[in-house]
Amino acid sequence: MNYREQFVNTLSASRELNLLNVSQINEVLIKIADAAVKSTDFILRENQKDLARMENSDPKYDRLKLTAERIIAIADDIRNVASLPSPVGRILSDTVRPNGLKITKVTVPFGVIGIVFEARPNVTFDVFSLCIKSGNACILKGGSDASNSNQAIVSLIHKILVANKINTNILTLLPSGREATTELLNARGYVDLLIPRGSQGLIDYVRQNATIPVIETGAGICHTYFDEFGDLVKGIQIVNNAKTRRVSVCNALDCLIIHKSRLSDLEGIAKLLSNSNVEIYADRQSFNLLDRKYPGHLLHQATDESFGTEFLSYKMAIKTVASFGEALAHIAKYSSKHSEAIISENKTNCDLFLKIVDAAAVYVNASTAFTDGAQFGLGAEIGISTQKLHARGPMALEELTSYKWLIEGDGQIRS
Repeated sequence: MNYREQFVNTLSASRELNLLNVSQINEVLIKIADAAVKSTDFILRENQKDLARMENSDPKYDRLKLTAERIIAIADDIRNVASLPSPVGRILSDTVRPNGLKITKVTVPFGVIGIVFEARPNVTFDVFSLCIKSGNACILKGGSDASNSNQAIVSLIHKILVANKINTNILTLLPSGREATTELLNARGYVDLLIPRGSQGLIDYVRQNATIPVIETGAGICHTYFDEFGDLVKGIQIVNNAKTRRVSVCNALDCLIIHKSRLSDLEGIAKLLSNSNVEIYADRQSFNLLDRKYPGHLLHQATDESFGTEFLSYKMAIKTVASFGEALAHIAKYSSKHSEAIISENKTNCDLFLKIVDAAAVYVNASTAFTDGAQFGLGAEIGISTQKLHARGPMALEELTSYKWLIEGDGQIRS
């Protein structure tokens, strides 16, 4: 396969996107959303082929799985993207210099965005909708786990593009093999930005081997600290939602930190977790409290490896701390800088938590499950950045633009 030819075609198609107006783009997005719902049976049949090759005990199984309900939600996200204002051409600043030069800073697309991702076929819909709305072409490199699902989704999108006389090269799906990954990581001059979505291993591999700029969408090792001033009713619901709403996503709770003065409330906090068969890896103090009060086959003593682990399954660690400062120190040591939460009615502690904790999303009395582009009002997301350069947290339309300077003169020359 001639990858270089594909990259050239995508780069050329990205320039054609500049000729589409916002109404044309929105119309295409609405048609894709409608087509996704109408083609549910087709998409699910292809998705089932992928699921049949994976053990349902695999943490990636839930990420890979599509359902009619999930396709409806994906379509709703696409419609949300269509309803948002275009991020392109927004004037960030303008000024007229003393010499008469008019200087304007305006948002522009990156051009071509490459996405390397694992078993999450919804990414194909999300990435395309955000990229076309922000004026970017995209090159997708999905994993073999989701090859049938990705091909089905791309074929559906291509049909809509053809019907609307839009170059299908604005969306390129590469083969799932390693060779394609290597080619994409070295597509310097053709791809402007790479975004990996998947395991920490995938992210590390892309960062270490890419010759083009990378935005890391890192692993989500998420903590919730139940403070000595925490409300038990709120805490029970927040912890259960953060852990069990959807365990295979990066905003799911991995470690509950509890103040030692509230250990007597731990049984109540854990009660709902047992209904979902959550396995708990508890430190000595919390283990002694839960022993014979939590199902024995679900309760284990924590080891060093229990902390700083992104479980992506019905598993969770518990750490007991003697102070607010000790909770902050534990988070600082083990956090992946994704999402961190405190449950507390003490305003001083809440304010300090918001100020001190170094993460893309920091919560007070709410579930970390909300770290999501759609939940933040962004329509959808292309990933959740855990780095600090350019973008941080859920990345959507605004984060898929750069800017350039426009300088208008009338014959000025520099002395």
